[in-house]
Amino acid sequence: MISNELLHEIHIGNLESYKMYTRPTAHRLYGSTNFQTISLSKHKKNVQQILEILALNGSLTTWEMAKIKLAGDLSRTKTKEKEYRRLLIGRIDRGKPSTGILQIGLIIKDGKSYKRFPGDKYRLTLHGMLYCLDVLNLTKNQIDTMASKYANILPKVFGKWEYLKSVIGEDVYKLRILSKGLLLNNLEVALRINPSMYELMSYLIIKYKKNFEYIEEEDLANQISLWFYTNLLYNKTTTKKKTTNTKKLQKIFAGDKEIQKWYLEFFNESKLYYQKSLDNILMMDLLN
Repeated sequence: MISNELLHEIHIGNLESYKMYTRPTAHRLYGSTNFQTISLSKHKKNVQQILEILALNGSLTTWEMAKIKLAGDLSRTKTKEKEYRRLLIGRIDRGKPSTGILQIGLIIKDGKSYKRFPGDKYRLTLHGMLYCLDVLNLTKNQIDTMASKYANILPKVFGKWEYLKSVIGEDVYKLRILSKGLLLNNLEVALRINPSMYELMSYLIIKYKKNFEYIEEEDLANQISLWFYTNLLYNKTTTKKKTTNTKKLQKIFAGDKEIQKWYLEFFNESKLYYQKSLDNILMMDLLN
């Protein structure tokens, strides 16, 4: 994790903030479709290239990003580095400001590098990772690579990635559903299919509702992780399939007591919340 001081510079919000602000803003500024599958402006293409480089390589300086992009063509690396720096921090051309990727909240400073000369390092934020999953059309192998590079930022999902794959297989890639801003607005469907999941997802929204404008990175990682494990309970097919999904979650818990303890704390917290809500309703009925 990085210092809270750096996070306060960019004001990353909760998952609702990603859905309502970060994702549509990034779509407008940088594209809603992968640059390799559709023709985009040079600006949007360059930004998506930066995001892809950071997704697959982790924390880097602008010099290191340029070297990766140009594959050792040092004669052009310095020019590309300047271009990348402008894209990251923004610029003013003829009195008109251009928003940098840092200001949108997809990328954040991640300390200093002294390999070549002192320079800022950058990495994806959790919102940036979701945008990459949403837009860049990453292969499963590339998602695996991103998971390994950001295991310390999303420890309960990316930090457990290989273990999770061994237990639930392809279901790990359902994280892409969240990157589309989905499910948080489809709770009515969940209520019909799995009432328990409906209550847990509803409480997950309530728990972090106050964090729309700003959330600590560890708390956002927890919200994403809780969504990931709760989503395993969801399937719109048969009752037998729902039982299978419950068993998958139980199997994860059986092999990882840390995850079990952490998730059950959330489960019990949600039960207590609903019990208090019910008690309040009953009290109001008695008073009327």
